[in-house]
Amino acid sequence: MSGPILVTGATGLVGRALVARLRTERRPLRLVSRTPHRLPTGSGVEAIGWDGCQPPASALEGADAVVHLAGEPIFGGLPTRARRARIRTSRIDSTQALVRRIAELPASARPRTLVCASAVGIYGDRAETELSEHAAPGEGFLAELCVAWEEEARRAESLGLRVARLRFGVVLARAGGALPVLARLFRFGLGGRVGSGRQWFSWIHLDDAVGLALRALEDTRLEGPLNAVAPEPVRNADFAQAVARTLHRPALLPAPALGLRLALGDLSVELLGSRRVVPARALALGYGFARPDLDATLAAELQAG
Repeated sequence: MSGPILVTGATGLVGRALVARLRTERRPLRLVSRTPHRLPTGSGVEAIGWDGCQPPASALEGADAVVHLAGEPIFGGLPTRARRARIRTSRIDSTQALVRRIAELPASARPRTLVCASAVGIYGDRAETELSEHAAPGEGFLAELCVAWEEEARRAESLGLRVARLRFGVVLARAGGALPVLARLFRFGLGGRVGSGRQWFSWIHLDDAVGLALRALEDTRLEGPLNAVAPEPVRNADFAQAVARTLHRPALLPAPALGLRLALGDLSVELLGSRRVVPARALALGYGFARPDLDATLAAELQAG
């Protein structure tokens, strides 16, 4: 790659780790964030501010590739109408605006690759069905959001870009995301399964989330959807027991399904639903997972923290 790699969402959990890896490889970077003062600085790094939706035209000029990771957290607050609007804007509208900026460039000056985040929520609640990238989308708020999100990213294909869509599972890391929050609950003896605990839980270690993003950048065979999940999904109750076992704490207090439905409305299906997602394409392409085992992952992240 000759031009810089443009990364949105560079201050998020995956974004920070991806940028750190790219810097060790001395890749020129152009980082876009709503909080540019939090971005790393130094040789080969250019920081650009934006409003989370409309990138300045200068952000795309000369970029060799785009990694679009920006997005309002799904469970960062109550699911009010305003918050739902922010969730949609930060994903769908921002992707639409990025592709529009790319279309404004001459064909010879456009990036070659767009790697866009998505989520396994696209599959909806699918009970026991094993879900590879060939599975059809499901139903629900997050499924519909992801479908629209990916459709906007796919528009870049008509502009000559290779487009990869990373469908992330729950990213596990002590540096942020869901795991530190869950660990605090368990350390206070308040952890447990969610609902029945029978639903499948698809997860991925941060190192592999970054590894698959890098693979999507570099491997020209990789386009279309890519399930960014560990090879072995687990049931929610088994995940809770694994966290409890790692922290030497009980897992006695399940989160009741009725309480979640009252608190989250139709978003409760995102916690109570079952997604048995497998990384079929990553395995077929020979990707070697750094952290395929849940117990080893939790030991590394929680016992070290």
